[in-house]
Amino acid sequence: MARAVLHNAFCDELGIEYPIILAGMGVGGRATPPALVAAVSEAGGAGILGCSGLSPEETRRRIHEVRRLTDKPFGVDLLLPAKIAGSAPTRSGVREEIRQRYPEHYAMVRAMIREFGLPEAYPEDEIVVNIEYAEKVLEVVVDEKVPIFAAGLGDPSILIPRGHAQGMKIFGLSGSVRNAVRQKKSGVDAVIAQGTEAGGHTGAVATFPLIPQVVDAVAPTPVIAAGGIGDGRGVAAALALGAQAVWIGTAFLVAEECEIYAENKRQILDSDSESFRVTKVWTGKTVRTFQNDVVKAWEQAGLKTLDTPHQRILLEDLTASATKAGRYDLILNPAGQVSGMLKQSKPAKQIMEELVAGTIEDLNRINRDLRYSFG
Repeated sequence: MARAVLHNAFCDELGIEYPIILAGMGVGGRATPPALVAAVSEAGGAGILGCSGLSPEETRRRIHEVRRLTDKPFGVDLLLPAKIAGSAPTRSGVREEIRQRYPEHYAMVRAMIREFGLPEAYPEDEIVVNIEYAEKVLEVVVDEKVPIFAAGLGDPSILIPRGHAQGMKIFGLSGSVRNAVRQKKSGVDAVIAQGTEAGGHTGAVATFPLIPQVVDAVAPTPVIAAGGIGDGRGVAAALALGAQAVWIGTAFLVAEECEIYAENKRQILDSDSESFRVTKVWTGKTVRTFQNDVVKAWEQAGLKTLDTPHQRILLEDLTASATKAGRYDLILNPAGQVSGMLKQSKPAKQIMEELVAGTIEDLNRINRDLRYSFG
Protein backbone atom coordinates (compact mmCIF):
# COMPACT_ATOMS: atom_id res chain seq x y z
CA MET A 1 0.00 0.00 0.00
CA ALA A 2 1.36 3.42 -0.97
CA ARG A 3 2.37 5.67 1.91
CA ALA A 4 0.20 8.77 2.47
CA VAL A 5 1.60 12.07 1.22
CA LEU A 6 1.30 15.24 3.31
CA HIS A 7 4.34 17.36 2.67
CA ASN A 8 5.53 20.94 2.18
CA ALA A 9 8.76 22.91 1.87
CA PHE A 10 9.09 23.25 5.65
CA CYS A 11 9.19 19.47 5.91
CA ASP A 12 12.16 19.55 3.54
CA GLU A 13 13.92 22.09 5.79
CA LEU A 14 13.57 19.76 8.77
CA GLY A 15 14.17 16.54 6.85
CA ILE A 16 10.82 15.05 7.88
CA GLU A 17 7.94 13.52 5.95
CA TYR A 18 4.91 15.13 7.59
CA PRO A 19 4.46 18.63 9.10
CA ILE A 20 3.71 17.19 12.54
CA ILE A 21 5.99 17.80 15.52
CA LEU A 22 5.73 16.23 18.96
CA ALA A 23 5.69 19.00 21.58
CA GLY A 24 8.68 18.74 23.89
CA MET A 25 6.78 18.25 27.13
CA GLY A 26 8.55 17.93 30.47
CA VAL A 27 6.84 16.46 33.57
CA GLY A 28 10.06 15.01 34.93
CA GLY A 29 10.92 13.43 31.60
CA ARG A 30 7.90 11.12 31.68
CA ALA A 31 5.84 12.94 29.04
CA THR A 32 8.31 12.63 26.16
CA PRO A 33 10.58 9.66 26.84
CA PRO A 34 13.01 8.46 24.13
CA ALA A 35 10.66 5.69 22.98
CA LEU A 36 7.86 8.17 22.23
CA VAL A 37 10.20 10.68 20.58
CA ALA A 38 11.71 8.01 18.35
CA ALA A 39 8.30 6.57 17.46
CA VAL A 40 7.04 9.95 16.23
CA SER A 41 10.19 10.51 14.20
CA GLU A 42 10.03 6.99 12.75
CA ALA A 43 6.40 7.62 11.75
CA GLY A 44 7.42 10.64 9.67
CA GLY A 45 7.13 13.53 12.12
CA ALA A 46 9.71 15.14 14.40
CA GLY A 47 9.90 13.90 17.98
CA ILE A 48 11.09 16.38 20.61
CA LEU A 49 12.56 15.44 23.99
CA GLY A 50 11.27 17.62 26.83
CA CYS A 51 14.36 17.89 29.03
CA SER A 52 13.70 20.83 31.33
CA GLY A 53 14.48 19.84 34.92
CA LEU A 54 16.68 16.92 33.85
CA SER A 55 20.38 16.93 34.60
CA PRO A 56 22.89 17.44 31.78
CA GLU A 57 23.93 13.81 32.18
CA GLU A 58 20.36 12.50 31.91
CA THR A 59 19.70 14.75 28.94
CA ARG A 60 22.73 13.30 27.15
CA ARG A 61 21.64 9.75 27.99
CA ARG A 62 18.20 10.39 26.49
CA ILE A 63 19.66 11.88 23.33
CA HIS A 64 21.81 8.76 22.92
CA GLU A 65 18.78 6.53 23.49
CA VAL A 66 16.75 8.32 20.81
CA ARG A 67 19.64 7.87 18.39
CA ARG A 68 19.75 4.18 19.23
CA LEU A 69 16.08 3.89 18.28
CA THR A 70 15.99 6.03 15.14
CA ASP A 71 18.21 7.80 12.63
CA LYS A 72 15.46 10.31 11.80
CA PRO A 73 15.48 14.02 12.85
CA PHE A 74 14.50 14.82 16.44
CA GLY A 75 15.00 17.64 18.91
CA VAL A 76 15.31 18.84 22.50
CA ASP A 77 13.05 21.32 24.30
CA LEU A 78 14.15 23.37 27.31
CA LEU A 79 12.68 26.17 29.38
CA LEU A 80 14.89 29.26 29.28
CA PRO A 81 13.24 31.49 31.88
CA ALA A 82 14.02 35.11 31.12
CA LYS A 83 12.30 36.45 34.23
CA ILE A 84 12.97 34.54 37.40
CA ALA A 85 13.03 35.64 40.99
CA GLY A 86 16.44 35.76 42.61
CA SER A 87 17.00 32.59 44.57
CA ALA A 88 19.53 30.19 46.00
CA PRO A 89 21.21 27.98 43.37
CA THR A 90 20.04 24.71 44.91
CA ARG A 91 16.65 23.18 45.66
CA SER A 92 17.41 22.85 49.39
CA GLY A 93 18.57 26.47 49.43
CA VAL A 94 15.33 27.66 47.83
CA ARG A 95 13.34 25.53 50.26
CA GLU A 96 15.05 27.26 53.18
CA GLU A 97 14.33 30.66 51.62
CA ILE A 98 10.65 29.72 51.42
CA ARG A 99 10.62 28.60 55.04
CA GLN A 100 12.15 31.87 56.21
CA ARG A 101 10.64 34.43 53.83
CA TYR A 102 7.25 32.88 53.12
CA PRO A 103 6.30 30.95 56.28
CA GLU A 104 2.58 31.02 55.46
CA HIS A 105 3.19 29.29 52.11
CA TYR A 106 5.61 26.80 53.66
CA ALA A 107 3.10 25.98 56.39
CA MET A 108 0.26 25.56 53.91
CA VAL A 109 2.07 22.90 51.89
CA ARG A 110 3.04 21.05 55.07
CA ALA A 111 -0.63 21.20 56.12
CA MET A 112 -1.76 19.87 52.73
CA ILE A 113 0.67 16.96 53.05
CA ARG A 114 -0.89 16.10 56.43
CA GLU A 115 -4.47 16.57 55.23
CA PHE A 116 -3.95 14.29 52.25
CA GLY A 117 -2.28 11.71 54.52
CA LEU A 118 1.02 11.81 52.64
CA PRO A 119 4.49 10.92 53.90
CA GLU A 120 7.18 13.60 54.07
CA ALA A 121 9.35 13.30 50.96
CA TYR A 122 11.57 15.53 48.86
CA PRO A 123 12.88 15.38 45.28
CA GLU A 124 16.25 13.65 45.06
CA ASP A 125 17.92 16.25 42.85
CA GLU A 126 19.07 19.78 43.72
CA ILE A 127 18.17 21.28 40.33
CA VAL A 128 16.68 24.76 40.16
CA VAL A 129 15.36 25.58 36.67
CA ASN A 130 17.05 28.90 35.93
CA ILE A 131 19.20 30.29 33.14
CA GLU A 132 22.44 29.03 34.71
CA TYR A 133 21.06 25.49 34.78
CA ALA A 134 19.74 25.82 31.22
CA GLU A 135 23.12 26.93 29.90
CA LYS A 136 24.69 23.71 31.20
CA VAL A 137 22.10 21.60 29.39
CA LEU A 138 22.48 23.71 26.24
CA GLU A 139 26.15 22.71 26.19
CA VAL A 140 25.00 19.10 25.89
CA VAL A 141 22.59 20.00 23.07
CA VAL A 142 25.44 21.66 21.13
CA ASP A 143 27.95 18.94 21.92
CA GLU A 144 25.55 16.25 20.71
CA LYS A 145 24.69 18.23 17.56
CA VAL A 146 20.96 17.78 18.08
CA PRO A 147 19.12 18.58 14.79
CA ILE A 148 16.31 20.67 16.36
CA PHE A 149 16.13 22.82 19.49
CA ALA A 150 12.96 24.42 20.88
CA ALA A 151 12.73 26.98 23.66
CA GLY A 152 9.42 26.14 25.35
CA LEU A 153 9.79 29.30 27.44
CA GLY A 154 12.14 32.23 27.07
CA ASP A 155 14.67 33.51 24.53
CA PRO A 156 16.80 31.00 22.59
CA SER A 157 19.15 33.67 21.18
CA ILE A 158 22.04 32.51 23.40
CA LEU A 159 22.11 29.28 21.38
CA ILE A 160 21.53 30.62 17.87
CA PRO A 161 25.10 31.41 16.71
CA ARG A 162 26.50 28.05 17.82
CA GLY A 163 23.41 26.12 16.76
CA HIS A 164 23.23 27.59 13.28
CA ALA A 165 26.96 27.00 12.80
CA GLN A 166 26.27 23.25 12.95
CA GLY A 167 23.01 23.28 11.00
CA MET A 168 20.65 23.13 13.97
CA LYS A 169 17.07 24.37 13.47
CA ILE A 170 15.94 26.54 16.37
CA PHE A 171 12.34 27.26 17.37
CA GLY A 172 10.96 29.80 19.83
CA LEU A 173 7.54 29.41 21.42
CA SER A 174 5.22 32.41 21.73
CA GLY A 175 1.76 32.98 23.12
CA SER A 176 1.39 36.50 21.75
CA VAL A 177 2.15 38.47 18.62
CA ARG A 178 4.53 40.73 20.54
CA ASN A 179 6.64 37.84 21.75
CA ALA A 180 6.56 36.19 18.32
CA VAL A 181 8.10 39.32 16.82
CA ARG A 182 10.82 39.21 19.48
CA GLN A 183 11.51 35.59 18.61
CA LYS A 184 11.84 36.46 14.93
CA LYS A 185 14.27 39.29 15.72
CA SER A 186 16.40 36.87 17.73
CA GLY A 187 16.92 34.82 14.56
CA VAL A 188 14.89 31.66 15.15
CA ASP A 189 14.18 29.38 12.19
CA ALA A 190 10.50 29.07 13.11
CA VAL A 191 8.06 30.50 15.63
CA ILE A 192 5.76 28.17 17.54
CA ALA A 193 2.55 30.15 18.02
CA GLN A 194 0.73 28.51 20.91
CA GLY A 195 -2.88 29.29 21.73
CA THR A 196 -4.18 29.30 25.28
CA GLU A 197 -5.98 25.98 24.69
CA ALA A 198 -2.61 24.23 25.02
CA GLY A 199 -1.49 22.31 28.07
CA GLY A 200 1.47 23.36 30.20
CA HIS A 201 2.83 26.91 30.27
CA THR A 202 0.53 28.92 28.06
CA GLY A 203 -0.63 32.44 27.30
CA ALA A 204 -4.01 34.14 27.04
CA VAL A 205 -4.77 34.33 23.29
CA ALA A 206 -6.72 31.53 21.60
CA THR A 207 -5.26 29.58 18.68
CA PHE A 208 -7.62 30.76 15.93
CA PRO A 209 -6.92 34.50 16.34
CA LEU A 210 -3.26 33.98 17.28
CA ILE A 211 -2.01 31.93 14.32
CA PRO A 212 -2.96 34.29 11.45
CA GLN A 213 -1.72 37.33 13.36
CA VAL A 214 1.64 35.69 14.03
CA VAL A 215 1.88 34.45 10.42
CA ASP A 216 1.43 38.03 9.21
CA ALA A 217 3.73 39.54 11.83
CA VAL A 218 6.76 37.28 11.34
CA ALA A 219 6.56 36.46 7.60
CA PRO A 220 8.50 34.95 5.92
CA THR A 221 9.63 33.08 9.07
CA PRO A 222 7.66 29.80 9.22
CA VAL A 223 5.02 29.44 11.92
CA ILE A 224 4.25 26.20 13.76
CA ALA A 225 0.73 26.11 15.22
CA ALA A 226 0.08 24.79 18.73
CA GLY A 227 -2.86 24.60 21.10
CA GLY A 228 -6.09 22.65 20.68
CA ILE A 229 -4.87 20.43 17.84
CA GLY A 230 -5.68 16.78 18.40
CA ASP A 231 -6.86 15.31 15.10
CA GLY A 232 -6.65 15.80 11.34
CA ARG A 233 -9.30 18.51 11.39
CA GLY A 234 -7.11 20.58 13.68
CA VAL A 235 -4.05 20.02 11.49
CA ALA A 236 -5.99 21.06 8.37
CA ALA A 237 -7.31 24.15 10.16
CA ALA A 238 -3.80 25.15 11.29
CA LEU A 239 -2.46 24.82 7.75
CA ALA A 240 -5.39 26.87 6.45
CA LEU A 241 -4.54 29.62 8.94
CA GLY A 242 -1.07 29.87 7.42
CA ALA A 243 1.00 27.60 9.67
CA GLN A 244 3.65 25.41 8.04
CA ALA A 245 3.45 22.67 10.68
CA VAL A 246 1.75 21.74 13.93
CA TRP A 247 3.12 21.20 17.45
CA ILE A 248 1.06 18.54 19.20
CA GLY A 249 1.37 17.59 22.85
CA THR A 250 -1.76 16.39 24.64
CA ALA A 251 -2.78 13.86 21.98
CA PHE A 252 0.55 12.10 22.55
CA LEU A 253 0.26 12.12 26.34
CA VAL A 254 -2.10 9.16 25.98
CA ALA A 255 0.22 7.31 23.59
CA GLU A 256 1.26 3.88 24.81
CA GLU A 257 4.91 4.96 24.73
CA CYS A 258 4.26 7.99 26.95
CA GLU A 259 5.39 7.38 30.53
CA ILE A 260 3.12 9.67 32.53
CA TYR A 261 1.32 7.70 35.23
CA ALA A 262 -1.74 5.66 34.31
CA GLU A 263 -3.86 7.78 36.65
CA ASN A 264 -2.87 10.92 34.76
CA LYS A 265 -3.68 9.30 31.41
CA ARG A 266 -7.05 8.34 32.88
CA GLN A 267 -7.66 11.97 33.93
CA ILE A 268 -7.06 13.04 30.32
CA LEU A 269 -9.17 10.30 28.74
CA ASP A 270 -12.09 10.49 31.16
CA SER A 271 -12.45 14.26 31.57
CA ASP A 272 -13.93 17.02 29.45
CA SER A 273 -12.20 20.15 28.20
CA GLU A 274 -13.42 22.23 31.13
CA SER A 275 -11.46 20.07 33.55
CA PHE A 276 -8.18 21.56 32.28
CA ARG A 277 -7.76 25.15 33.42
CA VAL A 278 -5.02 27.73 33.75
CA THR A 279 -3.45 28.21 37.17
CA LYS A 280 -0.24 29.57 38.69
CA VAL A 281 -0.37 27.10 41.58
CA TRP A 282 2.24 24.68 40.24
CA THR A 283 5.06 26.93 39.04
CA GLY A 284 4.18 30.57 39.64
CA LYS A 285 3.56 30.95 35.89
CA THR A 286 0.34 30.26 34.01
CA VAL A 287 -0.01 26.52 33.39
CA ARG A 288 -3.03 24.71 31.93
CA THR A 289 -3.44 21.52 33.91
CA PHE A 290 -6.00 19.10 35.27
CA GLN A 291 -7.87 20.71 38.15
CA ASN A 292 -7.12 18.20 40.87
CA ASP A 293 -7.65 18.48 44.62
CA VAL A 294 -4.31 20.23 45.17
CA VAL A 295 -5.28 23.10 42.86
CA LYS A 296 -8.74 23.30 44.40
CA ALA A 297 -7.36 23.37 47.95
CA TRP A 298 -4.88 26.13 47.13
CA GLU A 299 -7.48 28.26 45.38
CA GLN A 300 -9.95 27.80 48.24
CA ALA A 301 -7.29 28.98 50.69
CA GLY A 302 -6.96 32.21 48.71
CA LEU A 303 -3.18 32.35 49.22
CA LYS A 304 -1.30 34.25 46.51
CA THR A 305 1.21 32.16 44.58
CA LEU A 306 4.92 32.91 44.75
CA ASP A 307 7.10 33.70 41.77
CA THR A 308 9.14 30.99 40.10
CA PRO A 309 11.33 29.20 41.20
CA HIS A 310 9.94 29.43 44.74
CA GLN A 311 6.40 28.31 43.86
CA ARG A 312 7.75 25.50 41.70
CA ILE A 313 10.10 24.16 44.40
CA LEU A 314 7.34 24.47 47.01
CA LEU A 315 4.89 22.36 44.99
CA GLU A 316 7.52 19.88 43.85
CA ASP A 317 7.99 18.95 47.50
CA LEU A 318 4.27 18.21 47.68
CA THR A 319 4.52 16.23 44.43
CA ALA A 320 7.36 14.15 45.86
CA SER A 321 5.22 13.26 48.86
CA ALA A 322 2.23 12.37 46.67
CA THR A 323 4.39 10.26 44.37
CA LYS A 324 5.90 8.34 47.27
CA ALA A 325 2.36 7.53 48.43
CA GLY A 326 1.23 6.50 44.94
CA ARG A 327 -1.29 9.39 44.95
CA TYR A 328 -0.75 10.29 41.30
CA ASP A 329 -4.15 11.96 41.27
CA LEU A 330 -2.55 14.76 43.31
CA ILE A 331 0.41 15.57 41.05
CA LEU A 332 0.75 18.09 38.25
CA ASN A 333 -0.90 16.85 35.06
CA PRO A 334 -0.40 19.55 32.40
CA ALA A 335 -2.66 18.89 29.42
CA GLY A 336 -4.74 20.95 27.02
CA GLN A 337 -8.41 21.42 26.29
CA VAL A 338 -8.13 18.93 23.43
CA SER A 339 -8.29 16.31 26.21
CA GLY A 340 -12.06 16.33 25.75
CA MET A 341 -11.57 14.78 22.30
CA LEU A 342 -9.34 11.91 23.43
CA LYS A 343 -11.00 8.60 24.33
CA GLN A 344 -8.37 5.84 24.21
CA SER A 345 -4.66 5.15 24.42
CA LYS A 346 -2.92 4.12 21.19
CA PRO A 347 0.61 3.51 19.90
CA ALA A 348 2.30 6.70 18.72
CA LYS A 349 2.58 5.28 15.21
CA GLN A 350 -1.20 4.88 15.04
CA ILE A 351 -1.74 8.41 16.36
CA MET A 352 0.55 9.74 13.65
CA GLU A 353 -1.16 7.69 10.93
CA GLU A 354 -4.60 8.92 12.04
CA LEU A 355 -3.42 12.54 12.14
CA VAL A 356 -2.07 12.30 8.59
CA ALA A 357 -5.08 10.40 7.23
CA GLY A 358 -7.51 12.71 9.01
CA THR A 359 -5.82 15.80 7.59
CA ILE A 360 -5.96 14.43 4.04
CA GLU A 361 -9.59 13.38 4.46
CA ASP A 362 -10.57 16.81 5.74
CA LEU A 363 -8.74 18.65 2.97
CA ASN A 364 -10.48 16.38 0.45
CA ARG A 365 -13.85 16.95 2.14
CA ILE A 366 -13.47 20.71 1.91
CA ASN A 367 -12.45 20.47 -1.73
CA ARG A 368 -15.41 18.17 -2.45
CA ASP A 369 -18.14 19.93 -0.48
CA LEU A 370 -17.30 23.59 -0.91
CA ARG A 371 -17.92 25.49 -4.09
CA TYR A 372 -15.75 28.56 -4.56
CA SER A 373 -14.46 30.97 -7.21
CA PHE A 374 -13.28 34.54 -7.60
CA GLY A 375 -15.86 35.22 -10.33
